[in-house]
Amino acid sequence: MPIDLAFSLPMLVPRAIAWAEAQSQLVLTHGASPKPPALARARSVGVVNPNQIRVRVVDRLPLPDDPLLQAAAIQTGLLGPNMVGLTLGYAVLVCRGHEENPRLLSHEFRHVHQYEAAGSIASFLPAYLQQIVAHGYTDAPTEIDARAHERDGV
Repeated sequence: MPIDLAFSLPMLVPRAIAWAEAQSQLVLTHGASPKPPALARARSVGVVNPNQIRVRVVDRLPLPDDPLLQAAAIQTGLLGPNMVGLTLGYAVLVCRGHEENPRLLSHEFRHVHQYEAAGSIASFLPAYLQQIVAHGYTDAPTEIDARAHERDGV
């Protein structure tokens, strides 16, 4: 049964922030610094501090343990079997086999820029999730912006 996201969002946002911050910390601790070409790509899409980015290659993107949060993430299309990248602040998760994809990296690095502009995960996520609920994942302004900055080259 689908979740009423507009109704549930105020309850879900703090849970989403806590989950995102925990996942981010794992990637920042265990991820790798991008190679010089990826750092140039990050700069090219507006990242101010690309040296703070850490990338972790995973077999699949993590899902929250919280059943309601997990269901909401899948329902909105934020997470699920077709997703191959996720950005949480300076932490970027990329599914194995996609770690060299320049379009994906430029898209995810543009999300890093958006987090930088917001100031933190806790500042970025409420507005981002509201956009997803109001417009859908594909039509959310932050996703439109990230797609507009996808690049094949640097």
